[in-house]
Amino acid sequence: MFRRLLAAVLILVVAAALLVLAWPQLFGLQQTVGPAQLVSLRGSAIAAAVILMIALGLLALLSRAFRRLGSSLALLLLAFALVSTAVLATRGFGDTAFQTKADSDITVMSWNTLGDAPGAQAIAELALSSDADIVTLPETSNQTAVAVAGLMKDGGRPMWVHTIAFDHISKARSTSVLTSTDLGAYSVDEKAGSTSTLPSVVLAPDDGSGPVIVAVHAVAPTPKELVNWRADLRTIAGFCAGRDVIMAGDFNSTLDHFAGLGDGRSSTLGNCADAALQTKNAAVGTWPSSLPALLGAPIDHVMTTPDWRVTGMRVVQNLDGDGSDHRPIVVQLQPKG
Repeated sequence: MFRRLLAAVLILVVAAALLVLAWPQLFGLQQTVGPAQLVSLRGSAIAAAVILMIALGLLALLSRAFRRLGSSLALLLLAFALVSTAVLATRGFGDTAFQTKADSDITVMSWNTLGDAPGAQAIAELALSSDADIVTLPETSNQTAVAVAGLMKDGGRPMWVHTIAFDHISKARSTSVLTSTDLGAYSVDEKAGSTSTLPSVVLAPDDGSGPVIVAVHAVAPTPKELVNWRADLRTIAGFCAGRDVIMAGDFNSTLDHFAGLGDGRSSTLGNCADAALQTKNAAVGTWPSSLPALLGAPIDHVMTTPDWRVTGMRVVQNLDGDGSDHRPIVVQLQPKG
């Protein structure tokens, strides 16, 4: 009797834990220690659940005493895997199709370079081959950004360069952004502020014509930085409170973490929607590049206000050996109206 009671309690505890992991937003736990980290890696969690389910199933077949408990736990893991797979399926396992770029379209490239690791040549080559108009580079020094701009100018695409560095000791505390001269002159909006631990750059057009451009770098949600991470997400949502905004960079968060920070839609920050979700790419992981993309965390984003329509996106997966732990993303945007 006592063993059955303990088994029932264990099953209930496991069921509750898997429910929280599958959809922490249901309980408002998407930004708390544990769920915040684990929900980022939905693909890996599914793989782990399937492996554990198979192991429990085999043990249940081999042990009569464990059969009922093992079968129950295996069924819970199966349900978790199916629900989580359904969530990822609605977000999209990858569609790299692009419409033909129109003259008014803007291509955005973003790459957290892990402190300039890929080098200026690799960054510039990707930006040029992508026909990028905006390049956001978290963890990239001004020196490297200027070198990238020089190479892009040589390639026929001159760019303006802006960098904010909180210090010059760690390149992780620098964020650079390049904008095509075709977009006009931009300046850093000092009044807009920045994220707390790592810098984000807010650029406004000098003549008032054109989108506000935000290069984002939120701090990672480690237990020590959790308060700052939450504050960063609120700050980023505030960057997108107005009209005509393009944000791109390392948000260190997935769509799950955005719940409660948008305009009523679970996948928005402020008034900005995620380009990956709109193009069925939101289940494709951008970090770490050492894991297969569908097992990784989609924490790098391009987000825009409703002024823009997404006409193509891809997570670049052929540069995983170029030094950064993040994959670059490329998004094509078309102005509405």
